[in-house]
Amino acid sequence: MRFVKPSIWYALLPALLCACTVVKEPANAELRWQDGKKEPIRVRIVALAWSHSRSSFFSNEEIFVAEKALSQSESRLVKLVYGYLPYQPRLSDGGLDYATVHEIRAVRDPECDETLSQITSPHGPRSSLKYSTDSPTLNVERRRAPLPCYITTADDYGKAVHEPVND
Repeated sequence: MRFVKPSIWYALLPALLCACTVVKEPANAELRWQDGKKEPIRVRIVALAWSHSRSSFFSNEEIFVAEKALSQSESRLVKLVYGYLPYQPRLSDGGLDYATVHEIRAVRDPECDETLSQITSPHGPRSSLKYSTDSPTLNVERRRAPLPCYITTADDYGKAVHEPVND
């Protein structure tokens, strides 16, 4: 009977363990990646709905009600979630000015859609809107349809363009 040296087993053991512990990803992982496709959008900030107290260790976020440009003369209200790291600027640091158009890349996330009344719910951490300069005032009770939610980060922020507002 022939024995294999123990040093060979020690060399083969990591390879055997790796071969036995391969975990196959679920099939829907590919679909999530495709759903998370970033698209370029242009938005005007209508109001700041909520902002974390700035953390020096963790990521932070601000939630806005914004107008997404659909065409030159048409827009739609959306919920915009802006994430940033401690060393990055907040979107609100540039001032809340309705005449400024923000060009960003964002992911559409239907799971975070909310109505205006949910965004401004007095029972949650978000209680009131801080409106941008010269923005239209929103009737929270009148709008019942959920606002489409877009998620972006400071890394996906393109630029701010100061444009005249078309009435």
